[in-house]
Amino acid sequence: MKLLHIDAGITGEGSVSRQVSAAVVQAARDAIPALEVVRRDLDADAIPHLGSQHLGTAEGAGVLQEFLDADVIVIGAPMYNFTIPSQLKAWFDRIVVAGKTFRYTEAGPEGLAGGKKIIVASARGNLYAPGTPLAVNDFHEPYLRAVFKFIGIDDVTILRAEGVAFGPEQREAAVQVALAAAPAVVAELRTALAA
Repeated sequence: MKLLHIDAGITGEGSVSRQVSAAVVQAARDAIPALEVVRRDLDADAIPHLGSQHLGTAEGAGVLQEFLDADVIVIGAPMYNFTIPSQLKAWFDRIVVAGKTFRYTEAGPEGLAGGKKIIVASARGNLYAPGTPLAVNDFHEPYLRAVFKFIGIDDVTILRAEGVAFGPEQREAAVQVALAAAPAVVAELRTALAA
């Protein structure tokens, strides 16, 4: 089983999404000894934003192949200004490719990248979960789900740390909530591998 570990947070050691994504990957390593992990840090090694000079480059092909080869993708995805970081958008622009991860048919678009498991470590400074007053401003999780669904992936689990900007106690509590969900997600991976 191949796992692709993506991090998009730009706050280094202070990043909650990085902390949670690292914990998920470590738990997966511990539970699945033969797991092969590929790491991509979109802050330390940024993918250029898509432009005419980047279309069809070898780098883009490599990013796409890395995604296609993975069975599981763990993404540290903080919310910046109500949506995903631009670094993560640049990554999506390399993996959402007509003829590779989706195609257009007479019946509309069809995803070609099904069968993968997505685990998102989501960190948000405020409270945006369904039912909260600011849920209408969440263009983060709905975007992630929509893009993955478009390319054929419905198996998306989000480990959410909310309100991390409300102070140290709330931050720690939010991290613990997200981390508490990790064992069940890893257990699902082990079960899928055994099947």
